[in-house]
This record gives sequence, C-alpha cells and structure tokens, in this order.
Amino acid sequence: MKSIYTLSALTLTLFTCMNPKTSKYNYPETKKGITIDTFFGEQVNDPYRWLEDDLSEETAQWVKAQNEVTFNHLKSIPYNETIKNRLSEIWNYEKVGAPFKEGDYYYFYKNNGLQNQYVLYRYTDDISTEEVFLDPNKFSEDGTTSLSSISFSKSGKLLAYSISEGGSDWRKVIVIDVETKQPIEDTLVDIKFSGLSWKADDGFFYSSYEKPEGSELSAKTDQHILYYHQLGTKQKDDSVIFGKSSEEKHRYVWGTVSEDNKYLFISGAESTSGNRLFYLNLTYPNSKLKTIIGDTNNDTGLLLTQNDTFYLVTNLNAPNRRLVKVNATNPTPEY
Repeated sequence: MKSIYTLSALTLTLFTCMNPKTSKYNYPETKKGITIDTFFGEQVNDPYRWLEDDLSEETAQWVKAQNEVTFNHLKSIPYNETIKNRLSEIWNYEKVGAPFKEGDYYYFYKNNGLQNQYVLYRYTDDISTEEVFLDPNKFSEDGTTSLSSISFSKSGKLLAYSISEGGSDWRKVIVIDVETKQPIEDTLVDIKFSGLSWKADDGFFYSSYEKPEGSELSAKTDQHILYYHQLGTKQKDDSVIFGKSSEEKHRYVWGTVSEDNKYLFISGAESTSGNRLFYLNLTYPNSKLKTIIGDTNNDTGLLLTQNDTFYLVTNLNAPNRRLVKVNATNPTPEY
C-alpha cells in the first residue's frame, strides 16, 4: 500500500510540473510563427512549424530551456534515490535467453543483472565452455552504441551484425569471422530499417534509403531500396535488387532468402499494416520478379519453402490468419 501512495505522489508531482495552469515554474515561452497550408480548400495554421527544423540554433535553445525546467524539477523530488535504489534492487538478477544453434556453436543472450545491454555468449556441446562472443557494453566508452540485429550466414561461419550509435535509426553493419571474431571487410554504413538475409556464405541482402541532405532525423525518407552486398566488394558497388524505380516505390522493403538459397522473397509496404509480396528465383542469373500478392490490403509473409512449394501465412480473407501453400509456378491467391 505504501508503494502505491509513493507512486501516486510521484504522478501528482509530475502532473503539476507539466500543467502550466497549476505550475509554479516559469516555462520558456514558445513563440508562434506564421505558417499556413491549404488542404482540400481549407486553410490550416501551423504556428510551431519552426520547431521541425532540428538543426537550427533556435530549436536547440528551446530544447535546452525546456530540459532545464524539467530536469531541475526532477532533481528536486526528494525520493528519487529511494525509487532508483529500489528499482535497481528489483531488477538486479541474472537474465538468460533461450539458446539457438548456428554452425558449430550454440548462442544465447545473458545480462548479469544491471548491464545496460545483453551480452551474446556461445558454447559448443558443453555449456561449461561458454564464452563472451559479442559484448555491446564495450562497443563505445560512453555506452551509447548498441547492438541492433545479428544475422549468421547459412553455414554459421560468418556473422553480419548492425549497430546503432547514439540511438540513431541509421545503422552500420559489420561482418566478422565467427572463429576469430575479427572483421573481414569494410564496415557498411547508412543502412536504415533493414533486415540482413544471407545467400549462402556469398553475401547478403539489406535495405536502406538514399541518404538525405540536411537532418538525418527529420529529412524525408520514403523510398526504401533492397540491395545485395557481395562479400569482398565495396558497398558503392552493391547491386540494386528492388525499389529504385517509381513503379517499385515503397516506404518499407525487406528481402528474405529461403533456407535452400533458391528463392528471394521481397515484401513491400506503405505502412505498418499491409504488404505486397514478390519473389525471385536465385538459381537463374536473369530471373524475373514474380508477384505473389499485388496489393497492400492484407498481411502475407513467408513461413518456409519446400522444393517449389511456398508456405505462407496470410490474413487475406482470413481475419484470424491462415496457413496456405502455393506452387512457385502459380503463386497468386487464386491458386
């Protein structure tokens, strides 16, 4: 019961701070500009448009002033340390993820209790041989570089992993030999909202946007492009697979290679719901793109392939989803 009262008091204090009508604090004045857009014949006033320029000195000063008021108040709360210490006590226990096998090793994530980021461990057949494989807590001195995703090659002998610096959505991708843990080529840069899918041990598919000019945070990125990176080559020479043309324009594009390395499945979406689905036969150099789902009125994704049969999960005419199978020669919904 005591903890409930404490939480209620904290909530009330924060609400008081955020409500200008009841606050005893002097909030920085937020100026109003004159920006009017016309949509469908209606004029819409947007007086705070100037705050969207995150590179301007004026915006930076506004953020600094707002933070000063906020953090001064938070520092003044007398039971801050009590809450912090209690939460640290509650969270301070070892956390271990489920193991998964790649190549000759089993891998798993573990946090000793209060580590900022989980550490990736590995072992062979005996867990007593466990060793640290990747420790994101050591990626940077200030701890602001995190491990975003990992993708092992089909043999498990190579790993491509992406990192985020300072919380940025723009990632770097590093490829290492799992035995030596050392990079085997130059780091790939400027990759955003991407999966990493290997074709055997030869290379991998990834997605990104053309790097915008100006702000990385607020500049428009709405045409996602799927690339193929061949190991040992420069990133500037990576092949464009899908998404470059106006006909193939999508806000989000992902590529997934089947386990047998025979097919590449490409998903294109305009939002977080609904996608088109295509595939390429990777066994033929000049294979043409084939459509499985040609509109974004449903969510359809690959579960697995078996020879030339695709198993798909879809909510097309199935609100609770269903599992369907189609042949590669006729993969559209009517089949």
